[in-house]
Order: sequence, then C-alpha cells, then structure tokens
Amino acid sequence: MSQNPPLAFSNITPAQFAALTAKANSAGMNLAGNSGTASKFGVEVTWNYSPDTQQLTLQCLKTPIFLSAADVHAKLQALVQQSLSAA
Repeated sequence: MSQNPPLAFSNITPAQFAALTAKANSAGMNLAGNSGTASKFGVEVTWNYSPDTQQLTLQCLKTPIFLSAADVHAKLQALVQQSLSAA
C-alpha cells in the first residue's frame, strides 16, 4: 500500500485531457473536473490539471494488497501516452 511520487505531464491540451478523462470514465474511474480523487476496486488516484499551464499531475494514493502503486503508475502513464497519441 505504498505511495509513489506524482506523475507529471507537460503540454497536455484541453482536448487531450478530455480524451483521457473520457477513457478513464469509460473504464469506471470517474475523473470529473480538473482536479479530484477517484477510486475503484481499492485503487485511489488523485489528479490535478491546469488548462492554463497544460500541466497534469496524477498520483496513486492507495492500492489493495494484491496490487502495487508502481503497477498503477505504469498503467496511468501508459493511458496518458495512449491518449496523447490518439488526440
């Protein structure tokens, strides 16, 4: 149940952020608004997006015992990269 440091992404346009949140929402992780906390199946993540600076920060806060924060961070990073290349 260890935490990893936040993941920071630069140059995330509002359209790219919208694509990312749509993908997360379709997977059942409700990312509503530019910042907040969401959880599903014992995984809790927090995010903060600034449309002005186009900076996105994601962090895994909590995981169930059978899943590491590093695994969640790897998945988050992959999802962001997929959303960037799709948008």
